[in-house]
Amino acid sequence: MYRASVAPSFYTMPKPPKIPQSVLVIIHTPALGVLLIERADHAGFWQSVTGSKDQLDEPLIETAVREVAEETGIVIGGAWVPQSALFDWHYSIEYEIYPEFRHRYAEGVIHNTEHWFSVQVPEQIEVTLAPREHTAFLWLPYEEAASRCFSSSNADAILQLPRRLGRSAADRLSGERGR
Repeated sequence: MYRASVAPSFYTMPKPPKIPQSVLVIIHTPALGVLLIERADHAGFWQSVTGSKDQLDEPLIETAVREVAEETGIVIGGAWVPQSALFDWHYSIEYEIYPEFRHRYAEGVIHNTEHWFSVQVPEQIEVTLAPREHTAFLWLPYEEAASRCFSSSNADAILQLPRRLGRSAADRLSGERGR
């Protein structure tokens, strides 16, 4: 009789180092309510969806779609959120990786390049968090959301949202009155 050899359940392959190319995806409603999620590994650290490429050749738009689905359960390209709702800002920043997160990258890597996106979702979309990554979520007006972010670059991106979408305060107010 043939018996398969199975590795013990406590054995896991070490994770490969993170690729220092990531996405930031601001999830927002038509009225510019912004979704923030709280990190599981740092209570009180509120942020937008972020995540690194899985492969060097992974297109950034695929990274954005994957990270939104993994972290919030929101499927871009599904029935509620068409692919056209995802907006690539064609903008990136380079920042120094916080020292407490550097162990996730190859030795000597201290900078990450982050590419910014936004996605508009319906007001009543369901959010399902990945519990190992995030513990809570909030929908806030964009200016208040920016003030809650632990990352200044995330806050800056949120504050740029109306301009990036080509919307003025008057546009937002007239859209809200029309509801």
